[in-house]
Amino acid sequence: MNKTEAKLQYDICTENRNGLPVIIVAAGSSTRMNGKNKLFLELNGIPVIAKTLLAFENCEKIKNIILVTRDEDILSMQLVAEKYMITKLSDIVCGGENRQKSVLNGFARLDENDKNVLIHDGARPLVSERIICDVADALEKYSAVTCAVRLKDTVKETDEKGMVIKTLDRKSLVAVQTPQGVNACEYLKAAENADLSLFTDDTSVMEAAGYEVFTVEGDYKNIKITTPEDIFAAEAMREADGLCE
Repeated sequence: MNKTEAKLQYDICTENRNGLPVIIVAAGSSTRMNGKNKLFLELNGIPVIAKTLLAFENCEKIKNIILVTRDEDILSMQLVAEKYMITKLSDIVCGGENRQKSVLNGFARLDENDKNVLIHDGARPLVSERIICDVADALEKYSAVTCAVRLKDTVKETDEKGMVIKTLDRKSLVAVQTPQGVNACEYLKAAENADLSLFTDDTSVMEAAGYEVFTVEGDYKNIKITTPEDIFAAEAMREADGLCE
């Protein structure tokens, strides 16, 4: 197997051929995980990345999955996909030097007939089918869609010395999550002349190019696993929902 890139060929069920592709970005360095790769940490006995993949595997709106990861993790990702029978996984590709370049590496594996695509963080294993479907449905009308939740805390803007400049009106503020969805052609146009190192989410690329971004309701449980504490929080939420298997 070519170490720098592995392409998996799976049969995709006929009934899913009219669905959407999803690019799952799992190429981060896990710098805040004390040297451990957060994607392979277990969440109620199942690796984080397996939970993420299963969420899209089991959603009827999804046609195929393109997984973007680090070169050294390709084989491990393939083994996880085989163990958990991720039949919709069509490609595993290497990530780039930043998130948006990793996303573009995923875009290179889209079919020529793929009009729209979802993009999701590999470290968001608690994404629900409802959110995936809501983003997918909104893409039929809008060129860029994100899920988001209202802020619960008061938000203040500070200067470099830590002094408060002003208090922001949280009524108009949201925290964006993934999946996000974009029109593939329009995203590529937006990304063509953009400094991709400046963007930490995908719809921001569209926003900077002048496209309107529509929001659908996210979920406070749709957390991103970033620190060791997030694993415990995610397990607690699953246990509270009776989803410990």
